[in-house]
Amino acid sequence: MKLRYGMVGGGEGAFIGAVHRTAAAIAGNWELTAGAFSASPDKARRSAAAIGVARGYDSWEEMLAREAALPADTRIQAVAIVTPNFLHAPVAIAAMEAGFDVICDKPVAESLEAARAIADAARRTGRRIAITHTYTGYPLVKQARDLVAGAGAVRRVMVKYTQDWLSRAADLEGNKQAAWRTDPKRSGEGGATGDIGTHAFNLVEFITGRRVKSLCAELGALPGRTLDDDASALLRLEGGAKGMLACSQVCVGDANDLQISVYCDELGLHWRQEQPNTLRVGRRDRPEELWHAGSNRAYLAADIRAIQRTPGGHPEGYLEAFANIYQAFGAELLTGKAADGAPGYATMDDAIACMKFIHAAKQSSDAGAVWVDLDTL
Repeated sequence: MKLRYGMVGGGEGAFIGAVHRTAAAIAGNWELTAGAFSASPDKARRSAAAIGVARGYDSWEEMLAREAALPADTRIQAVAIVTPNFLHAPVAIAAMEAGFDVICDKPVAESLEAARAIADAARRTGRRIAITHTYTGYPLVKQARDLVAGAGAVRRVMVKYTQDWLSRAADLEGNKQAAWRTDPKRSGEGGATGDIGTHAFNLVEFITGRRVKSLCAELGALPGRTLDDDASALLRLEGGAKGMLACSQVCVGDANDLQISVYCDELGLHWRQEQPNTLRVGRRDRPEELWHAGSNRAYLAADIRAIQRTPGGHPEGYLEAFANIYQAFGAELLTGKAADGAPGYATMDDAIACMKFIHAAKQSSDAGAVWVDLDTL
């Protein structure tokens, strides 16, 4: 049995739409049935034809209205939102009010206020929503979380996510992806902090199992840019752990370098997205351990082996991690039952924590790198 879904955005010239569609196909429990793939009706129609979706619509409003009017065994059951950030809230809220569950790209909205409006709609309608913070779908990231949970107190965490695709002024010229990400009207108040900093922040909270309580940040941008393209922050976590976060899209030579180190009472561990199938673990007075992904690696937890599709030595990566999120959310929607333990996808609580990070980082930087308590936001 598959979940019928419609997609908003992700048509001609889009990057993340194809990623979502591929992930859903790998997951195996989703079927793309409808779509409003562009704000331009012409592009929306061409995209639907190119993707092979018979029920293509000229707008997301038309899709929601016409799908809701179809028989229950025909209409879509969920909506995937892969638009620029400013459309996430209106589409998500309207979709839930029309009776559809939602899976949405990150960050969940363009502002903390809009994110809270989505959460309110979910509570009011009883619909479910998942946010695709991709990197928590990697098996060894989940294994890292398990190891940290049994390693005593977390002392320090360090995470960096650095890219170079916006390192030149000319990188914005004729680049659709850069254009909306650097436009506050479409991206919201976060540039690099919203686009990739939220991934780093979410990874900190996911692996440590602790919320960030406060931060002190400094944001920067190349001349002529309104939104940040470079940021760093000191973090204070629940339980007294300290942290450092850096995110940048102007670090020359770094294509997509996300890496995290977590130090606990009993061990330190290190994971890097560019080598996602290896987790390095260090302990005092013992040899360094290298943990490897693979469905046949008996030392991995059973639930972690279960989300891998190939034996050790056959690398899985970004698309498979994305698929794990789709699979987990789809299983919950199809069965009506929440999974035991962590749900397998980022929740609205996780998403709102990330929105607080974006807002607090800007607030801190604007005030001269002062400490901001996230609980007050």
